[in-house]
Amino acid sequence: MQYFSTRGGGPATLDQALRQGLAEDGGLFLPEALPRWSPGDFDAADSITVVAGVLLAPFFAGSKLADDLDAIIAETFHFEIPLTALPGDDSVELLELYHGPTAAFKDVGAAFLAACLTRLEGDPADPLTILVATSGDTGGAVAAAFDGKAGMRVVVLFPDGRVSERQAHQLTCWSDNVLSLRVAGTFDDCLALVKAALADAGHGADFRLSSANSINIGRLLPQSIY
Repeated sequence: MQYFSTRGGGPATLDQALRQGLAEDGGLFLPEALPRWSPGDFDAADSITVVAGVLLAPFFAGSKLADDLDAIIAETFHFEIPLTALPGDDSVELLELYHGPTAAFKDVGAAFLAACLTRLEGDPADPLTILVATSGDTGGAVAAAFDGKAGMRVVVLFPDGRVSERQAHQLTCWSDNVLSLRVAGTFDDCLALVKAALADAGHGADFRLSSANSINIGRLLPQSIY
């Protein structure tokens, strides 16, 4: 499977798209074509992890991570995601996505990206730096997912005074490989800083940078599972 930028650049492999986070031309990486499934492909998919395996396998074709996909999925769904019937109508169920370490649905995408990037880029001698802008939930989920991971550093940018006290604590309580910085501005200002750093060739030469916002295909793929 090859990936192309929404602005025309490419092709890139999945591994390159995960590593870069954002295409060199500033676009988002998307697959060259969407796979096609039939309902029968999911006949044996009696859990969210099996659904994930069927859904994601085509996107990992040709990736160095293809043989690790089952292990990546297991790491992603290390917490329960139960189905709960609505009171009075057990024909309708809710998928509860808030049982992860930070009680946010974004724990799924963050854990998936961490499982992928630690396998691809986890070099303790030359760490990969993950940049993430947050209005609260994303930063906490990414920090939790990468906390203590060898060869990984996280820099979280959050708008000063625009997150709750609980969120601010959750953004600043991790190991030495997670640095959280208050920004005098809005979430959009934080995201603009992330995009500018990724697009700066000088920074790219001096640091190994990637992103964990939903601009990274490694966040979009797992979030499609549910």
